[in-house]
Amino acid sequence: MDLFFREYGEGRPLLILHGLFGQSDNWNTLAKHFATQGLRVYTADLRNHGLSPHSDQFSYDDMADDLHTFIRTHQLKDAIVMGHSMGGKAALFLEYKYPGLVKDFIIADMAARAYPPHHQKVLAALHAIKLDTITTRKEAEAIMAMYLDDFGTRQFLLKNIYWKGDVMDWRFNLPVITANYEKITGPVPAFVSMASACIIRGAKSDYVSDHDLIDFDSRFPDHKVVTIEGAGHWVHADKPMEFGSAVLDFIKGSTH
Repeated sequence: MDLFFREYGEGRPLLILHGLFGQSDNWNTLAKHFATQGLRVYTADLRNHGLSPHSDQFSYDDMADDLHTFIRTHQLKDAIVMGHSMGGKAALFLEYKYPGLVKDFIIADMAARAYPPHHQKVLAALHAIKLDTITTRKEAEAIMAMYLDDFGTRQFLLKNIYWKGDVMDWRFNLPVITANYEKITGPVPAFVSMASACIIRGAKSDYVSDHDLIDFDSRFPDHKVVTIEGAGHWVHADKPMEFGSAVLDFIKGSTH
């Protein structure tokens, strides 16, 4: 699958992958900042998200194939791949399936283990909104607010609404994501990588535990861990300056 992407700057390639229900433009501000630091930054929409094609197939295996195609097509040499949440696990699966393709990884607040289902309220809210019967995002938010208290989460999801002809629709493929949700919470098979990695976690998040760090020890003998105080799961949005500094420090310190 040919993924939609945005591109900024010149230099060593950095490919950024968003999380579940996200899209490439979530990363515009940081991508533009990284592009001023000698990097050619690509922000891609993963399949069934953003402006990339929709498909009935939705698994990390499929996403790894898409990313392999993207890296080969764009001839990304000495590449860095950074992924947040689902994007982080897609990056890990890419290294499992295509070892050696990527030189450095940055995994933002995601572990390789299986996670219990935890998006039930989000999925319920999304399915409660009948986009063919409303005409504004405000109407959609009013319905969403009955399920989701957090304003930031609602705004993040509402960014995916657009006009498709005379009706509103989601940028993401909600039916396929819902049907394949358990696949997206599953684990990454064991692997040992020669790449270097930076694991960035939010101190207020429970996505990457100390036990998960032991697993990263076994997967990436050459890695570092950065814990950002005051940040939750959305570590790059909660503390963008600290997150950006951690990313650039790792890249500049890479021996590759």
